[in-house]
Amino acid sequence: MSRIDQLIADLAPQGVPHKPLGELGEFIRGRRFTKADYVDSGLGSIHYGEIYTHYGTTAASVHRFVRSDLKGSLRLARPGDLVIAATGENVQDVCKAVAWLGEEEVAVHDDCYIFRHEQDPTFMAYFFQSARFHDQKAKYASESKLARVSGANLAKIVAPAPPLAVQREIVSVLDRLSALQADLEAELTAEIQARREQFVHYRDSLLTFEADLSLSLSLSASVRWTTLSEVVRNLDSQRRPVTRAERTPGPYPYYGANGVQDRVASYLFDGTFLLIGEDGSVMTRDRRPVINWATGQIWVNNHAHVLAPKDDSVSLRYLYFYLQTVDVGAYVTGGTQPKLNQGNLNRIPVPVPPRHEQDRIVAALDGLDATMSELLAALPAEISARQKQYAYYRDKLLSFQELAA
Repeated sequence: MSRIDQLIADLAPQGVPHKPLGELGEFIRGRRFTKADYVDSGLGSIHYGEIYTHYGTTAASVHRFVRSDLKGSLRLARPGDLVIAATGENVQDVCKAVAWLGEEEVAVHDDCYIFRHEQDPTFMAYFFQSARFHDQKAKYASESKLARVSGANLAKIVAPAPPLAVQREIVSVLDRLSALQADLEAELTAEIQARREQFVHYRDSLLTFEADLSLSLSLSASVRWTTLSEVVRNLDSQRRPVTRAERTPGPYPYYGANGVQDRVASYLFDGTFLLIGEDGSVMTRDRRPVINWATGQIWVNNHAHVLAPKDDSVSLRYLYFYLQTVDVGAYVTGGTQPKLNQGNLNRIPVPVPPRHEQDRIVAALDGLDATMSELLAALPAEISARQKQYAYYRDKLLSFQELAA
C-alpha cells in the first residue's frame, strides 16, 4: 500500500469529500489597470495575454509591472492565493488557469479571479491543471466576442478536498513527477537542437568553398563561380495572388513567402521549384533566405520568387541546400517591410562544381536530412507521449472515492 493510500485509509476511510470551490474558498475579481500604468519595474502584475503558471517565484519574474503607487486601488494576490483566468479568445483559452504561488504580492487584472482558500495551495494548483477542472470550467464558459466565465460559476466547480496530510503527500509525489517531466523535456528539446545544429554543421561544411575555388572536402575538380540568374529561370511573371475570399478550396497547395498558406482548386505551376521569400518573410534570424522546396502542381502568390533550373548542368536540389548557407542580409532592402527583389536575388554568387560533385553533395545531405527528419519527428512525439503520461498520473492521483452524502 502506498503512503497516499495509507493516509486515505487512516484519515478518510469512508471516502474524500468533494465540494464546490465556493465552499473551499472565495473568488475575488481583479481590478482593471491600463497600459499607461505599466512600468519597467515595480509591482508584479497578471493580465490576460500575460498569464503563465508560476511556482515558487517572485514578482520580479512576472512579465509586466504596474506602478507601486496604485497598490491601494488594485486587487492583490498574496502568497498561497491562486489566480484563474476569466477571459479568453475562446473557451480553450479561458479554461487555462494560472496558479500564483509567489513570495510577494502581485496585482491581478479584472480578467482574472483570485481564489483565496485554506487548502494546500500547490495541491489546488495541480487540481487547476487537471482535466476534471478544465471540463467543468468549459461547461460554465460563455462565448460572444470573448469567452468568459464568472466568479459565481467558478464557485460551482467541484473539487476533491482530502485531509491536508493527503494533499501534501500528493503534492510531494507530483512535484517529483513534474521535476522528472521537466528534466526529460529539457533533455529531448536539447537533443532536437543538437540534431539541427549537427545538420547545419555538415551542410555548411559540404558547401563551403576555399579561396582556390576547390571544394573544401579535398576535391580536385575546380569550381566555377557565377550568379544565381545564370543558373536558374525566374518564373515570377507567372505568379498570381488570390485573396482568401476569392480562393476556391481544393487539393493544390497555395504558397506564399513562408510556405503553404492554403489549398485551392487550381494550380499555376507543375514541376519542381525553389520558392524564395520576396517580401515580408524573406530572411531568417541568422540572415538566411526563407526558402521552400515545392514539387507537383502548385499555386504561388506574388510574395515568393519561383525558380527552376536552366539546364542539367546545375542541380536544383544542390541550389536548395547551398542557398540555405547564404547570408542574404546585404541583398535585402526595406525596414519594417523587408524585400528581396528579383534584381538583388539574381546577383547572389553561386559556386558550381561539376554535376557529379553536386549530386554527391545532394546525396549526402538528403541522407542526413532524412535521418534528422525521422529523429525530429520521433522526439516531439516522445515529448507529447510523456506529457500525456504525466497528465494521466496527475489526474489519477487527484481522483478519489467520494464520500457518500
